[in-house]
Amino acid sequence: MNDYIGIKLEKERIKKVLPHIKGKLLDLGCGNNKLKEVYGKGIGVDVYEWGNVDLVVNDTSKIPLEEKSVDTITIIAALNHIPNRGKVLDECHRLLSENGHLVITMIPPIISTVWHFLRKPWDIDQSERGMKEGEVYGLKSNQIIALASESNFKLKHISSFMFNINKLYVFSKK
Repeated sequence: MNDYIGIKLEKERIKKVLPHIKGKLLDLGCGNNKLKEVYGKGIGVDVYEWGNVDLVVNDTSKIPLEEKSVDTITIIAALNHIPNRGKVLDECHRLLSENGHLVITMIPPIISTVWHFLRKPWDIDQSERGMKEGEVYGLKSNQIIALASESNFKLKHISSFMFNINKLYVFSKK
């Protein structure tokens, strides 16, 4: 079955994120690596091989790249799928250049739970990879901001999109 809605949502997320990307991109939890493909440069990292991942790692809190080697790190609809979120955001801080940005998109838990239930027959993420221990259905804004703050990031921008369901967060280093 084709996931027409999933593809449409992916395009909308990419459209919202693109203006906030500068320089070398690291897309964490890249899935099919579509963001890097559209942006044109960078590296897509994931813990699962979706067929077009640049770097598959066992733990996204240990990425084999140089300190301060990327200008933008994106985590698009994926932070909730990372069990060790705090350690991963610490790693993002290590990898990000001094004037770089961390860009995150997320939907809230209730909507995410319903959404995943309704999309299960078409969602390859659920049918192939499934939910692992520590993963959750979405995160609240205050949770994302607190996690980022604990990893020495400060919120620079927040906006809603897709009928005000999704949120986009842009952080810089403190």
